[in-house]
Amino acid sequence: MTEPDERDLAERAARGDLEAFAALIRAHQAQVFNVALRMLGERREAEDATQDAFVRAFRSFGHFDLRFPPGPWLKKIAVNVCLDRLERRAERSLDEETAQVQVDPAPAPSVRAEQDERTRRIRQELSRLPPRYRAAIELRHYQGLSYAEMAEALGRPLSDVKSDLFRARKLLAERLLDLKEP
Repeated sequence: MTEPDERDLAERAARGDLEAFAALIRAHQAQVFNVALRMLGERREAEDATQDAFVRAFRSFGHFDLRFPPGPWLKKIAVNVCLDRLERRAERSLDEETAQVQVDPAPAPSVRAEQDERTRRIRQELSRLPPRYRAAIELRHYQGLSYAEMAEALGRPLSDVKSDLFRARKLLAERLLDLKEP
């Protein structure tokens, strides 16, 4: 979708046009879902979080600054929804999460098993990071946001975002030492 088309949809959605908002959902649903899935690690919970994010966006679209594209704003809402869910989950206690892994059918079974285990371990360790570290990894490495975009999405100072990302990477590297290639 082109920026002028998206800007037009955002303006119409801000005025309460449900069809325009539905078009924005269709345009950004996959990205918002991917943010939620990577942060939460569970498909069903990510689907719920995606829906919650769009409900929040609809309720607060009147406050959206129409000078900016809605994509980063929608991702920010998704991150906040996920952080809320992670905090509630942590309060209930941290049970080990299992993440669905998409497997490339081409590799040999032994290679695939090794890849699956590696991916499972990385996801497991990601899920054990503090929520703000997990958000930093998600936005930088999975969503490709710049540091400035991350700071905006998280509503935090740029220096804090950089520190969180550095600490998250260091912590992950320490926890995944056994996965290094010989």
